[in-house]
Amino acid sequence: MLAAFEETGRCRRGYFVGTLGAAQFGTSGSIDRLRTYAEVPDDAKPVAVALAATDPANPYGAALPWPDRPERPEGESSGHRPGRKAGAMVVLVDGALTMYVERGGKTLLTWPDDLELLEPAAHALADAARRGALGRITVERADGEQLLGSGATPLRAALNAAGFVATPRGLRLRPSGG
Repeated sequence: MLAAFEETGRCRRGYFVGTLGAAQFGTSGSIDRLRTYAEVPDDAKPVAVALAATDPANPYGAALPWPDRPERPEGESSGHRPGRKAGAMVVLVDGALTMYVERGGKTLLTWPDDLELLEPAAHALADAARRGALGRITVERADGEQLLGSGATPLRAALNAAGFVATPRGLRLRPSGG
């Protein structure tokens, strides 16, 4: 009966209370009320997740629009736009889009300039590459600029901290065993 209610939109299924079983149902109002009690510790570190851009768990480009890119100087455009494209990846930090990696990993887009968000995102990207999700990755361009020619940026520092090394073409990370 609850499954039929869910199909008609009268209730939602989810995992709302950690100590209860998996089959949990509630009305929209009660679920929103439960969410107000969620506590995040003050010392919690950001959680980063790397996903395929086409993964259903990536809400951007499907349930949510792609966020606007940070302002760039007038007339300057990277030419790259995020999309739910095969081979592309997104990195979400605490659910917010932080990085978009084009297929092949040569180009990426970032949203924040905050090292506290870029560093976990870079580590999640490096972990995905080491697992073989990206193969050999060399990031050449970021946000429309050559990565190596842009000096010491927060993104470059984050990628270096995640294990990327400078090569003549860009910053490279090989999967483990490769």
